[in-house]
Amino acid sequence: MAFGLTGCGSLTNGKRIIRISHAQSETHPEHLGLLAFKEYVEENLGDKYEVEIFPNELLGSAQKAIELTQTGAIDFVVAGTANLETFADVYEIFSMPYLFDSEEIYKSVMQDTDYMEKIYESTDDAGFRVVTWYNAGTRNFYAKTPIRTPDDLKGLKIRVQQSPASVAMVNAFGAAASPMGFGEVYTAIQQNVIDGAENNELALTNNKHGEVAKYYSYNKHQMVPDMLVGNLKFLEGLSPEEYQVFKDAAALSTEVEMAEWDKCVDEAKDIAQNQMGVEFIDVDVDAFKQKVLPLHEQMLKENPKIVDVYNHIQEINEKAKEAK
Repeated sequence: MAFGLTGCGSLTNGKRIIRISHAQSETHPEHLGLLAFKEYVEENLGDKYEVEIFPNELLGSAQKAIELTQTGAIDFVVAGTANLETFADVYEIFSMPYLFDSEEIYKSVMQDTDYMEKIYESTDDAGFRVVTWYNAGTRNFYAKTPIRTPDDLKGLKIRVQQSPASVAMVNAFGAAASPMGFGEVYTAIQQNVIDGAENNELALTNNKHGEVAKYYSYNKHQMVPDMLVGNLKFLEGLSPEEYQVFKDAAALSTEVEMAEWDKCVDEAKDIAQNQMGVEFIDVDVDAFKQKVLPLHEQMLKENPKIVDVYNHIQEINEKAKEAK
């Protein structure tokens, strides 16, 4: 590691350095949320802690950075729930296609801190714990050719996150799922190794995927949060007052990230459309949904750990329908 990472954090000028790793650019909402986290911690505990943020996978891919967080070589990492499935089966629930009936429902579930806390504690045995979530929008397909119906996916090689549920979903659509790291996607599309990928709009601009994939289809197959994960030994070593500061900083970072998210999506669409020539396609979402709904039953059968969360979310989906 070029940064000479050592276990248990390091001290500079008598201050404990807190290292945070993430995969996005410095203009991404998650980075802006983390800047608010840094500012809050240093404002309240600046005599003891200094926060350093490493964007753009500088400390390695998400999976590598999670391992570094496990050992305490770094203190926090932002990771997708797909990366966390390896450590706690319950996180597979977020890879289930069409789990939430709307973005409002998705946000209300994620903002129910008491309920989410039970999920966050599920990785304690692995040596880390989620401290907050970030909105990563709605995931949609984008490719070199237009995808207007599920049939247009047939035979296409589509990059997915390294999650068995996401692989099963893309294969159920009739495409060939290609799991790979996010950093490899641009070159893989450019060199025709894959035909497209699935992600939110920001991938088109922040990661320049709109240069190589000109069609973005709103089929809305997943709403998958990103998680801010902290080393458990570090968190448990904090005094109650310090722990509260870090928790408040995490909650503030989510507020900032969510506000920035909506602005950045509008901006990304504008740039992708008007400067990169990306065509945004509205599709019949239900046609896509029907293709993969059988996966719900299959996933529930194969993974009992997700059943309670699934039922909890379905109840909220039902209540929202009744309220209409």
